[in-house]
Amino acid sequence: MKTMTTRRKLAIASWDAPREGNIYGRLVLDTGEVNDYIAWAREQTGEKVTMTTFVGAVVAQALAETPSLNGRIWLGRYIPHETVAISFLVALEEGGDLGKAKIDEADTKGPAGIAKELRELAVKLHKGADDDFNKSKGTIKMLPTWILKPLLSWIGWLGGCGGFSIPALGVTPYPFGSCIITSVGMLGIDEGLVPPTPFAHAPVYVCIGAERRVPAEWDGEIALRPQIVITATLDHRFIDGFQGGTLARRMREMFANPWTLSGLQGRPD
Repeated sequence: MKTMTTRRKLAIASWDAPREGNIYGRLVLDTGEVNDYIAWAREQTGEKVTMTTFVGAVVAQALAETPSLNGRIWLGRYIPHETVAISFLVALEEGGDLGKAKIDEADTKGPAGIAKELRELAVKLHKGADDDFNKSKGTIKMLPTWILKPLLSWIGWLGGCGGFSIPALGVTPYPFGSCIITSVGMLGIDEGLVPPTPFAHAPVYVCIGAERRVPAEWDGEIALRPQIVITATLDHRFIDGFQGGTLARRMREMFANPWTLSGLQGRPD
């Protein structure tokens, strides 16, 4: 009999019927300028800048400009975070497990800086050198799901909302930050919606779909343009339609002129 993976065990233990209200959003964005920017950033920095790290930088800046989303709810009060932290999901063991790579002060690092730190954290996870991940994984393997479920809820609340540190269990303050980003595009999936992870206590989940060339209006004509679909799952306690519109507008602006992420007004000569 095949042993249950820690990822599957974690999903079973943490699942519950949805009780909180969530908002789901979908953006279709042209990636022509972004693809040019990514190629330029790779050449300039030597880092493997990708659509995922670019979106991470954009989301981080948008969160910095939308402080009502960049925070936590503790004992019935909203408390803003002092800095912006986001997490990327990293596939491990050929998809049998998932790890997370948290980037602190992500709004200050840009796509290349995020790419560098994400690469370093992913290498640690793949090598089994992430101590906090290993501790939490050991706990998950050891306990039965009926004990794991209330424990996850308790330590998630302490770490994700209260900011407490529990070294023995691999729990760090605000372990997922304000946003969790995942990409299904690299798997060939056009789009997806991320279900909230109860113990993460992150108000924003972003999913990046596959890039496709589709007919679209461009400069007054119909042309084949590269596009992606980005979806977001948003905790309604943090956001309403106005803040959602602010985020969407910022995303569109950055995709139309990505060069501003590197302090440029337009394409370099």
